[in-house]
Amino acid sequence: MLKTLTFALLLLSSVAQAFDHGAWNQLLKAHVQWQRGGVASTVDYPGLRADREKLDGYLGRLSAVDQAHFNAFDEAEQLAFLINAYNAFTVKLILDQDTLPDSIRDIGSVFSGPWSQRFFTLLGKERTLDEVEHDLIRGNPALMDPRIHFAVNCASLGCPALRPEAYQGERLDSQLTDSTRRFLSDRSRNYFDAEQQALRVSRIFEWYNEDFVDAAGSLSAFLARYADALALPEAARRALDQGDLKIRFELYDWSLNRLEES
Repeated sequence: MLKTLTFALLLLSSVAQAFDHGAWNQLLKAHVQWQRGGVASTVDYPGLRADREKLDGYLGRLSAVDQAHFNAFDEAEQLAFLINAYNAFTVKLILDQDTLPDSIRDIGSVFSGPWSQRFFTLLGKERTLDEVEHDLIRGNPALMDPRIHFAVNCASLGCPALRPEAYQGERLDSQLTDSTRRFLSDRSRNYFDAEQQALRVSRIFEWYNEDFVDAAGSLSAFLARYADALALPEAARRALDQGDLKIRFELYDWSLNRLEES
């Protein structure tokens, strides 16, 4: 009986500790749309601006979580929290501009770009987007997973899709896998060049090469896990498995991932 009661109390405690991303989930469902068969998405920023009160309420609740509360989350919940925070505060950064920028890189200056703006509070400190991605996520071995590069969203067309749903700790693994596969299935950004006999992939794989090497031993080995999503011919798949397939990196489109008005 005592063991049953203890387990029930622990279960209730765990439920109490979970962060509610429901408002963010509702905003994403209302204002983000899959495009091109679900390999990309666009964002209705004017619609989000009209829903600013709900967004600000969610951001305020994120900012209210202190380090001790965060530490009580399990690792999947921690990572989901940080991914959602990065994406939601990126949306805030876009909406904070007087007019929608053509690109997120238009925000700030040559000396202080968008990712180094200290414009929000998270875990008790004033933060930048760079700190969330590179320190809190990539800098934490317990949380680092190379699939986060297909989940954190830089508000650009070249970036992997912003999902029209919040990341959730209990579904995080399947969501990260799905986001990775969707991105690698996009033939405009990742494709086999038959003429050059090379695999052409997003520059994300060049910028964060070390993360994929750490996870799989080599970039080729990581990409080979998703050879079916890449739709590689059999000979190219074998070459990739053996680390013999040339890999080239495509240009990155920094245009804002906005929903164009019809």
